[in-house]
Amino acid sequence: MPENEAQSERATLGQRLAAPAGFIGSRTLSLLDQVGAVYGLLIDTLRWLYRGLTRRRVRLGVPAIMSQIVRVGVRSIFIVSLVSGCVGLILVLQMAPPLDQFGRKDLVANILGVAILRELGPLIAAIVLTGFAGAAIAAELGTMVVGEEIEALQAQALNPVRFLVIPRFLAAVISMTCLAVIANIVAISCGLMIALLVLNIPVATFMDNLLQQAKMVDFLTGVAKSVVFGSLIGLIACSNGLRVTGGAAGVGRATTNTVVQSVVAIVLADLLFTAIFFAWELN
Repeated sequence: MPENEAQSERATLGQRLAAPAGFIGSRTLSLLDQVGAVYGLLIDTLRWLYRGLTRRRVRLGVPAIMSQIVRVGVRSIFIVSLVSGCVGLILVLQMAPPLDQFGRKDLVANILGVAILRELGPLIAAIVLTGFAGAAIAAELGTMVVGEEIEALQAQALNPVRFLVIPRFLAAVISMTCLAVIANIVAISCGLMIALLVLNIPVATFMDNLLQQAKMVDFLTGVAKSVVFGSLIGLIACSNGLRVTGGAAGVGRATTNTVVQSVVAIVLADLLFTAIFFAWELN
């Protein structure tokens, strides 16, 4: 009996030690599966885009793209403007007291311009667009999968990537780029307003410091980031939506996964961009 108890304890201990490894392994496989699905969808999307641009018989559906831009981008303008404007106000109010200790309160414009153009403008727009549009795209496509509408398209020899993914992908990229520019303008404008009304910094001084510090390369790096962010949002949302299983519960999981995965992918992409720009001495 003691020998059997020892064997039982060793088996229990082995199970306890194997459980974390099994959990990590399953999560790793799930991550690799998701990355592979997004990569495969990217290849299919680029292939259909190439065909649409080079072959007259293959049309990309401009009305569908414009409809998605209105749905994804235009309706996000207010919330993006609201959030970015508040961030601009917060940055100026938070930076003013430390700078005022050195008698350089006017330098808030220098920090605000670089922070917004390089990082916060595209990042804020991307996170807001993820919650506002990315989740909606995943839910819409997931509902179509549950309702067997995707199978109906395939039964009629219509490719879902061409007719469903490409309009949403292009809408996410175009909308994300435009929203990043809008976020930049609103955040800097709100920073200028609070600097003028509260900190008594003249407009001429604010703009001179802003233009002295912020260069065109800062704006272009932000635009480049926004294109990649929009691509990630569109691809992740469409991938999760097309892979829905399990009915209505699956649609809910796809929506949640889209938001979480998109935010993580955006932050990692932003980190990668920052490292590359630092290596190229563009900072």
